[in-house]
Amino acid sequence: MNVIRTLKELHQFVIEKKQAGKEIGFVPTMGFLHEGHISLIHLSKKYADVTIASIYINPSQFNDLNDFNKYPKNEEGDLRLLRVNFCDAAFIPERAQIDSLQKVSIDLGGLDMIMEGICRPGHFQGVVEVVYRLFSVVMPDKAFFGEKDFQQLQIIKKMVETLKLPVEIIGAPILREFNGLAMSSRNSRLSKKARDNAGFIYEVLKSFVNTERQILEKRLFESGFTLEYLEKHDFGGQRRLFIAGVYDGVRLIDNIELN
Repeated sequence: MNVIRTLKELHQFVIEKKQAGKEIGFVPTMGFLHEGHISLIHLSKKYADVTIASIYINPSQFNDLNDFNKYPKNEEGDLRLLRVNFCDAAFIPERAQIDSLQKVSIDLGGLDMIMEGICRPGHFQGVVEVVYRLFSVVMPDKAFFGEKDFQQLQIIKKMVETLKLPVEIIGAPILREFNGLAMSSRNSRLSKKARDNAGFIYEVLKSFVNTERQILEKRLFESGFTLEYLEKHDFGGQRRLFIAGVYDGVRLIDNIELN
């Protein structure tokens, strides 16, 4: 696996693959990889000839500096996981390199005015900014994102449509821990007891249709979960139920599709 740290190295790698007629699959991450990320690597290897994963913690999508500083990091472990899963290249840039690239800001058509957009002001413009910059240098044919961040997935699709970028966006199903907790890098910040007990979040989502909201909110409260939102929305022809809140000092999100 190639470990690429500069824009020049990345350009040489990408051009070489493009000239050889290879399709590039791209998995952008903020590191501290888990099985959810690896499922995206496998998906990319299935649908593209060459897979590039990026590891970059983007400061512009954090509205809370403390949250940014606490975000978990393990580059050595990340590279080991990528190698054993046959990723072709890992792009790990410094902030100055990303900041040197052209950025964009687009009208997100109200997608940024609900849920995460309200709870994390500026977050989605930060997502658009960094994903556009990464797309501009990786030049992927396909890019893969997990559906845990379903609102973010719609934002990225909106960006690609608005800017007419030549990349296909592919979403992948949420992977869950043994108790139903959606896999996330942030889960590592939970205590073992909290992580073991956190399956109640998924249980609440699954019970939503047949249970009074007041009862579900009481269960969340009694479990120590500070609810930020529990809402239904239609995105891309799908109706989904979304939840976000703080548990054991860690902000968690999840969603399920409603039939």
